[in-house]
Amino acid sequence: ADLAEQLASAQREGKNSFGDDRVLVEKYIARARHLEVQIVGDGKGNVVHLFERDCSVQRRHQKIIEEAPAPRLPAEVRARLLAIGVNAGKAIDYRGAGTVECLYDGDRQVYFMEMNTRLQVEHPVTEEITGVDLVEWQLRVAAGEPLPLRQEDIREQGWAFEARLYAENPDNNFAPSIGTLTTLTLPREGRADSGVEEGQTITPFYDPMIAKIIRHGATREEALAR
Repeated sequence: ADLAEQLASAQREGKNSFGDDRVLVEKYIARARHLEVQIVGDGKGNVVHLFERDCSVQRRHQKIIEEAPAPRLPAEVRARLLAIGVNAGKAIDYRGAGTVECLYDGDRQVYFMEMNTRLQVEHPVTEEITGVDLVEWQLRVAAGEPLPLRQEDIREQGWAFEARLYAENPDNNFAPSIGTLTTLTLPREGRADSGVEEGQTITPFYDPMIAKIIRHGATREEALAR
């Protein structure tokens, strides 16, 4: 019932902001999974993938749990997903690390969503299952070097999870929360990436994510338990 009014509102906003009132109608996927492919290109025609990540566990349109590889993914869907990532990079002779994000309908269809031309917050799970230092690769490519490995030399081993730690108020629909960080105890085992410490002020000027906890295991169950 609100479609006509909402459409007119979107057209006005587009016209005022961009001088273009055309509206793009996209397919709605009721139970979509958020899958993404990690790629690296050297600008010399070489683009490789480092497999996929599943980032479907989200709240308030923000990722909370990411894992690699994606669970319960049919082999033919996975092959198509990885091809989408590599082909996107090759089409623009991509140089650097990037992420090609897609939606998967849970059946057979994969839809391109966007590409992030940078390292993602969740890149450590890819590093954990491949043993590749993506930051090092990005520096090497920026220095003009070719990719350190060929596609057939990149192997995956085990499973990895990342949990994002947010400064939020669970009593207020998990809205971002500011103030003094009085207590912070991160796990001593495994990997934890953090940019904060006890006594620090959490300000409203940055994303509420303050740390990431990453775990690897031989199986999905083992990684999840850790």
